[in-house]
Amino acid sequence: MRQIIQHFTDDDLYKFTMCCAVIENFPRTQVRYKFNDRDNTVYPEGFADELRKQIAMLENVIITDEEIAFLRTRCRYIPAWFSSYLKGFRYDRQWVSVHQDNEGHLSIEFEGCWSDTILLEVKVLAIVSELYYMMTGQSENFDYEAYYHKSWDKARRLIEAGCTFSDFGTRRRASFQTQETVVKAMKECQDSMSGPGRFMGTSNVYLAMKYNLVPIGTMAHELICAIAGMYGPQMANYLAMRTWANTYRGALGTFLYDTYGWRIFSLNFSEDYANMFKGLRVDSGDNFHELDLIIDKYRSLNIDPRTKVIVFSNGLNVDKAIEIQRYAEDKCIPSYGIGTHFTNDFEGVRPRNIVIKLIAVKITESWPFYFSTCKLSEDRDKYTGDKATVRRFLETLHLTEPDK
Repeated sequence: MRQIIQHFTDDDLYKFTMCCAVIENFPRTQVRYKFNDRDNTVYPEGFADELRKQIAMLENVIITDEEIAFLRTRCRYIPAWFSSYLKGFRYDRQWVSVHQDNEGHLSIEFEGCWSDTILLEVKVLAIVSELYYMMTGQSENFDYEAYYHKSWDKARRLIEAGCTFSDFGTRRRASFQTQETVVKAMKECQDSMSGPGRFMGTSNVYLAMKYNLVPIGTMAHELICAIAGMYGPQMANYLAMRTWANTYRGALGTFLYDTYGWRIFSLNFSEDYANMFKGLRVDSGDNFHELDLIIDKYRSLNIDPRTKVIVFSNGLNVDKAIEIQRYAEDKCIPSYGIGTHFTNDFEGVRPRNIVIKLIAVKITESWPFYFSTCKLSEDRDKYTGDKATVRRFLETLHLTEPDK
């Protein structure tokens, strides 16, 4: 079977920016990740074997001089030493364990040094998604010419509505060709028309390089979850903001706030960081309610919310983005990161509802045990972690009443 991931930077920018921050701040930290298929999919027979082969193939994927030059030119906030690190980086299949039970359900786990395993998540998810459609035969019916026109029309509607938007669709794309079709169509739509909105770029670094676009992204819940596992969830957001500021000195200033919900983040969001970070990303909850909470917080700190960027990325499609734009355009600087709706929207094809999340952490390899962690976003169906850890974090953060 052909190799699915063929380019080192066929990955989301946030994995590289977080990797850099991890090396600078947590160079010896060890972690565990776990795969979760929220739809409890039954995968084809032999899927785990093929997935192991694809993961082994990652060992021959190394960064090129062209990719290094692009990162140095378009991502100047990343320190020069990180390029040397990436030149020496090699994937190792031993970091990953893959199993498939008798019913066909899939299990994937990563374990190792955080700075190594952090670069696996997006690539493995993209492999699982594309491999599924290949092995079920659905990919044979993908009409990429029709998909180009469909994507072009999505971009047209968003531009005409005044939306500033980006492609965030690497992880659950139907295929690499699908995502490339989207990026090509949207760039050409942007180049061929004028309107109040704009296609900003893509989270996929390789496609940003190929189509001369801005690579988009900052961070993920993973950073806050790991810090919460090591030091506790109460101040995890504050420590994550401090870590990010230490590494990027005010650049990459969009903070993902919802790892433990708005209430605990708001308590951590002091005036200095509210001024330093250019904005926040809404990734769960009701988009309109979350925006209202954000606006009230900025106003309480005597900051004009109309000067702040709010990135919406919570399961968006074109219609939802346009609806939010009408509500938000006079309240902040709205922007939209759209993933699965862009890169997995073929008629009759069900997108994979899959994630890989960090579930345990230890500060250094010398610790004899891990500390479990979890995510408690504004949507309960997006919680991650085992039930005992979720319960412990909920009680610690006073988000639920403990059992009597």
